[in-house]
Amino acid sequence: MSTPLSGPGPVTQDPGREPTGLPGKSRAARHHALTSVSGLLVKVILLGLTAAIAIWAAFPLVEAQMWLGLAILAATTAGLFYLYLTRRHIPAKYLVPGTLFLIAFQVVPVLYTASTAFTNFGDGHRGSKDDAVVAIQTGSVKQVPGSAEYALSVATEGDPATGPLVFLVSDPATGVVSAGDTGGLRQLDPADVTVAPGGKVTAADGYTILNFGQASSRSQDITGLVVPTSDGALRSAGLSRAYEGKAIRAYDAGCDCVRDTETGRTWTADEEIGAFVAPDGEQLAQGWQVNVGLKNFARVLTDPAISGPFFGTLLWNFAFAIGSTGGTFLLGMLIALALHSPRMRGTNLYRILLILPYAMPSFAMLLIWRDMFNTDFGLINNLFGLGVDWFGQEWSARVAVILVQLWLGYPYMFLVATGALQAIPKELTEATSVDGASPWQSFRSVTLPLLLVALSPLLISSFAFNFNNINAIWMTSEGGPFEPDNPRSGATDLLITYTYRLAFGAQGAEYGLAATVSVFIFAIVAVVSAVSFARTRRQEEVYS
Repeated sequence: MSTPLSGPGPVTQDPGREPTGLPGKSRAARHHALTSVSGLLVKVILLGLTAAIAIWAAFPLVEAQMWLGLAILAATTAGLFYLYLTRRHIPAKYLVPGTLFLIAFQVVPVLYTASTAFTNFGDGHRGSKDDAVVAIQTGSVKQVPGSAEYALSVATEGDPATGPLVFLVSDPATGVVSAGDTGGLRQLDPADVTVAPGGKVTAADGYTILNFGQASSRSQDITGLVVPTSDGALRSAGLSRAYEGKAIRAYDAGCDCVRDTETGRTWTADEEIGAFVAPDGEQLAQGWQVNVGLKNFARVLTDPAISGPFFGTLLWNFAFAIGSTGGTFLLGMLIALALHSPRMRGTNLYRILLILPYAMPSFAMLLIWRDMFNTDFGLINNLFGLGVDWFGQEWSARVAVILVQLWLGYPYMFLVATGALQAIPKELTEATSVDGASPWQSFRSVTLPLLLVALSPLLISSFAFNFNNINAIWMTSEGGPFEPDNPRSGATDLLITYTYRLAFGAQGAEYGLAATVSVFIFAIVAVVSAVSFARTRRQEEVYS
């Protein structure tokens, strides 16, 4: 009779528990499934948003008949769907979003600015030739005998104080109520309006009718609003009446010109400058946007009214950027060296106090410093018993803005220099001491070169920032003082503030010329940065 082999009995398992040895795999499987579902849900949401944005952007492109843009939009959308619906191209899944944002927010604005530099875009040259013709004709509307008159209610679709104005008028013959703005008249549904016995509209769905006080405060805007109609244009005659006048200047396609029906004067279209020009050289104020080639670049370099301020501002711009960057670096480095000394006590307290300017909002500090330099009640003059008109003289204004920038900028250089000093091995400086070098020789031969290697990229970026530091100038001196005969360029203007004044100045916006100066700024900063980075790489090779 055989004896059964001895060994472990059958493994029993509680039905409510997972099999022994499998709980890790089971949890991993559940986690993988949950991750897959959540990832799929996120992918569906993001691709759905992409499709929605593509459809939303397609309609304006179709309406404008921009077929190339529509093709690019369709190809980009299809590419994104292919990329994220396939399991391949894993690196591209991470690189493509960043690349698209880079193109949208960096490359496209730069290209648009560069393209604007080759146009006459600005006041009087904002739209197309058709827009210019409409503006000329509607701007010449006058009330003539027999002009139709309407009861007028001034309304808006937004805020009564700032919203776009709309004329609500009722035809005295038919009783038809229409709403009019710069795009023309459109008839309203009688069920949506309430009209008083005199024909004045007292209520209209979707519109806020201005009361007498609100309309009076915007009387200038009301007078300037011209509503194009089929027979002329609608203009206000006070705050409660409107008339449909006739345009005394009309466009003649046969001669490609504008004729004044009262005087017989003619202005012929000049496609090179984008304006209607009379035989004696007079131009109508309203023109259109055209390509002017290198004309703006030639103006910046050769026109005395532009080139003089440009090159003078450029020299001061370099001086400000170099002085601000170099001054803040020297001061920050000296303070960092002082606090790096092992004999220094209370360094943490000093560091907290020294970085206070960096911790405060710069725009608020700039405004405070502007008041401190005030001639009459400023702290600087009162504290030192001075009577200097800091922002009224050329060199005192320049010294003031550099001092302000020095105070605001040194904490950053102090922080980065402190970190770089702590990264320099002590053995190097101790070795120089053993070799008999003085502290100055040790600093000049070891510490300073290693600091420059570490901080050169930061110095380059600081130079580029200060070269375009509009806040430091605009909030202190506003670019002044100005010469009496040149209100566009001040003694402390940087190229960026000069560009801003060209683009949005009270004398009329010149976006094309401002874009040209922006192209010069871009080229200058790019060249300086490229040369500086090349020298930095050579330094790194020497000290690596």
